[in-house]
Amino acid sequence: MRHVERIVVLALDGVYPFELGIPSRIFGAADGRYEVVTCTVDGRPVRTNADFSVTVDHGPEALRTADTVVIAAIAPARLAVEPSDELTAALGQIRPGARLVSICTGAFVLAAAGLLDGHRATTHWQVADEFRRLFPRVSLDPDVLFVDDDSVLTSAGAASGIDVCLHIVRKDHGSALANKVARRCVVPPLREGGQAQYIEQPVPEPSATSTAATRAWALAHLDDPLTLTDLAGHARMSLRTFARRFNDEVGMSPGRWLIQQRVSRARHLLESSDLSVDQIAGEVGFATGTSLRQHLHAAIGVSPQAYRRTFQATR
Repeated sequence: MRHVERIVVLALDGVYPFELGIPSRIFGAADGRYEVVTCTVDGRPVRTNADFSVTVDHGPEALRTADTVVIAAIAPARLAVEPSDELTAALGQIRPGARLVSICTGAFVLAAAGLLDGHRATTHWQVADEFRRLFPRVSLDPDVLFVDDDSVLTSAGAASGIDVCLHIVRKDHGSALANKVARRCVVPPLREGGQAQYIEQPVPEPSATSTAATRAWALAHLDDPLTLTDLAGHARMSLRTFARRFNDEVGMSPGRWLIQQRVSRARHLLESSDLSVDQIAGEVGFATGTSLRQHLHAAIGVSPQAYRRTFQATR
């Protein structure tokens, strides 16, 4: 029988209702591959940061059964440097080897319990400075939408919880199922860039030209050896202006974005076609199969052959 992954979501006082509902909505749309339950540290209702409370059917004992534990975001006013005794006891019931996930400020909860020490992580950009001050043992990257550091995953603010949950579906079962879940939930299967693009910045001049059309053109020509000069030329901007505007809009450099898109396209072809690694490299714009292997391994930690074997059954 197919294994059903058990996701246990921990709701704490001050929880954000939107973020609390993300795991159930995303994983619940994944064709029965996951079971999602919600618990509190004592089984009692918790007050949300809105004008209502949430009643759950499970207490902390549910954490003992979790394959994956999700800590939902809580209001910044409820964040604490030291976890309460009840929270410490609840987290202590998580079995070794369980996957840990936080959404938005949920990273503060994991960090306060010492569960992020030595890991890369992210959180909402508005509280990034405070997080870095309180938890110097955590390597914080405030510019990304989520961080996957082996069995510990953290996401940035609010809707990036959707991104990390879709990433987990993609990691567990391949992009075909993740794309199906995204369509059912009417969200993008993979958002471009990081949360740096959402940080408050001066509004561009009205005459400023977007790079969106050039990004769309690049996606249609990924098999070409595109350079920064090619992209800037298509956008009719100088190299310096294009690079700056691209980073402002997307949150990363054009070169990094191109690699991300090529890896994403390569993953899809590895799952859905019988093309060789060298053929796929040519289709997505990598010069050689070796280059594809290096970039894929840097992105997800496995070789093309291993990735294809993992997801053959989902085709």
